[in-house]
Amino acid sequence: MAVIKARPFDITITPEQTALVVIDMQRDFIEPGGFGATLGNDVTLLQAIIPATARLIEGFRRAGLPVIHTRECHASDLSDCPPAKRARGKPSLRIGDPGPMGRILIAGEDGADIVAALAPLPGEPVIDKPGKGAFYATHLGEILQEKGISQLVFAGVTTEVCVQTTMREANDRGYECLLATDATESYFPEFKKAAIDMMTAQGAIVGWAATVDQIVEALDA
Repeated sequence: MAVIKARPFDITITPEQTALVVIDMQRDFIEPGGFGATLGNDVTLLQAIIPATARLIEGFRRAGLPVIHTRECHASDLSDCPPAKRARGKPSLRIGDPGPMGRILIAGEDGADIVAALAPLPGEPVIDKPGKGAFYATHLGEILQEKGISQLVFAGVTTEVCVQTTMREANDRGYECLLATDATESYFPEFKKAAIDMMTAQGAIVGWAATVDQIVEALDA
């Protein structure tokens, strides 16, 4: 057992039943020229969490605990991308359009890859998801069940969209959820704060929040 100092109150984890889920740390969201930038966003905000996310991943690897990565991307024929999703927003390039890193958010294209600094190791599961939540139309639930996981630590982008959606999905499935606050980010800092406040309100109604250092120190203890 390990106790992590967290908000709204400390959480006790059982390391052998805990996994890290790193959400969508992809070039299309984090690097210039990707989908995030085509929406007019400042991608340097997301780039800033790469070192903290790397420390968190290394902490889990050092402890011998599972690290699971996700990527939001679609089939090349867009058969898993609803027209309403593709039409959403006002980007200069839409999902499936050719961009500087290949077709935007298409599986197998360079832009859909996880940034090099956070690249998965061989054997670490990589979940390609067509939706915001990582449980929708994926095998994530089966992977967690096979590993005997009951507690999840989350990192990645963006806090209020794919991260929050996945945490809420996990909460509904009975997982205890903890968000690493300095290993997640939004293009809109006020949205990140609001998302964390909502998820930790009412006695951790969706989950807990703690810093990378707080999490790694507990794992190393």
